[in-house]
Amino acid sequence: MSHDLAPPEDYTRTAIALHWVMALLMVCAFALGWVMTGIPGITPNKLRYYAWHKWIGVTIFGLAVLRVAWSATHRAPALPPGMSRWQRAAAQGAHVLLYFLMFAVPITGYLFSCAANVPVVYLGLVRLPMLIGPDPVLKPILRLVHVALNYTLAALVAVHVAAALKHHWLDRDGLLARMIPVLRRGRS
Repeated sequence: MSHDLAPPEDYTRTAIALHWVMALLMVCAFALGWVMTGIPGITPNKLRYYAWHKWIGVTIFGLAVLRVAWSATHRAPALPPGMSRWQRAAAQGAHVLLYFLMFAVPITGYLFSCAANVPVVYLGLVRLPMLIGPDPVLKPILRLVHVALNYTLAALVAVHVAAALKHHWLDRDGLLARMIPVLRRGRS
């Protein structure tokens, strides 16, 4: 655990890498989900997209575990001093919800696959255990919850990006520069 009393000025390279890798994977998973569910019938491409979507979801879950462990042992930089109390509360609430969704979306997708009696074979190599048996009643509920959580995550990510851009272009408080290495180097 970090023993510094003052929060660091910038995020660590590990935190930045986890942030951007997970962001990219979430975008890919969402896009694949959008595309695969729009393909009628059962085709080889659709099955391949479903497999990739599941692999990405399992990877996101694993990285989320790593990210929580990293966050527990490394302090995040303090928010800018001029930030209002409501913005601080909104930022904290959004981050808690983002972390919740990083776990809830893959878990509901995994449980949906189990209820549909479709195994998840990570990277085509490791068959994950079926945590629940086939369940025709639970299957549509889990599908609906998984989809709803995905759209909630997409909306929250859009707000997160908008807030980061607002801080960069309007507030000019250096908040975004802490998460984008190129901007960090250019900061004085």
